[in-house]
Amino acid sequence: MPIDEEIFKGAFDDIKMLKDHFSQIILGKEDFIEYILTGFLSGGHILIEDVPGLGKTTAAKALSKLIDGTTTSRIQCTPDLLPYDITGVEFYDAKDSQFRFEPGPVFADIVLADELNRANPRTQSALLEAMAESQVTISNKTYPLSPLFFVIATQNPIDNEASYRLPLAELDRFLFKLTMGYPSLVHETALLNIKNNKTYLSNITPAITINRITEIRNLIPSIHCSDALIHLVACIAQATRKDPRILLGASPRASMQIVHAAKAIALLRNRSFVTDEDIKEIITIALPHRLRSVDDSKDLEPILLEIYQKAWSNSLGHHES
Repeated sequence: MPIDEEIFKGAFDDIKMLKDHFSQIILGKEDFIEYILTGFLSGGHILIEDVPGLGKTTAAKALSKLIDGTTTSRIQCTPDLLPYDITGVEFYDAKDSQFRFEPGPVFADIVLADELNRANPRTQSALLEAMAESQVTISNKTYPLSPLFFVIATQNPIDNEASYRLPLAELDRFLFKLTMGYPSLVHETALLNIKNNKTYLSNITPAITINRITEIRNLIPSIHCSDALIHLVACIAQATRKDPRILLGASPRASMQIVHAAKAIALLRNRSFVTDEDIKEIITIALPHRLRSVDDSKDLEPILLEIYQKAWSNSLGHHES
């Protein structure tokens, strides 16, 4: 059923306001902000790989402050961090003579996992399992996470310091792997004119409520994605598994997340329908970190664009999507 025009317009206007406010805090990073919001709206987690000091933590804190009613937590990953430091722990309360559960930092709406690749593999797995299941299990008891549960994880480039490479199976839990990059001269100058960054963040005025975000999130599945475009995504995923240059192709999870993300980005761009250009853009940021090429090449984008073009020609041809 098509989305009611007034409902769609209201959703777009509210998300645009959030995006505009976000852009006033994270300067000169419009694409980065749009991709963060795409993940948040579509339920996909974000991995940011970049050097320290570029504003990754600020971005996560700002998003939380812009949404009235959200909770946020920060996990500083270190080699000695234990799984229960992330998920929480069950303990015996002698006063009441019963076991109690103390929730860990994953029980927040927005979770920043800083320098994830510095955590040991066992601790990484605890977080990534929570991301996949939206719940944690402690002592055979299952505890659901927030319905809005959204992880922004950061990692330093793999050749920096002592780090543990994230396995491909775990990277598959992330919708996008992004970089922020250094600010331009104009934007860095503007940042330097902010006298006190902590005060600046504390003075952020919410742009939207958590209830409204939940309503808009629930609207995303109703964004129209034609059968032809869904078939196109399936063809692209199949092609990555058969291409001799790719050792490990896209998972079904990746295919589903691409469709969800395309719907979210359509809303962010004031459309109630997905286009083939949305799919083309999304695959270039949703797939490279999930795939492994035969020669371990880091630049998979040219291969993905070639696969896209062939799949587009075969599945859509001259027909409109």
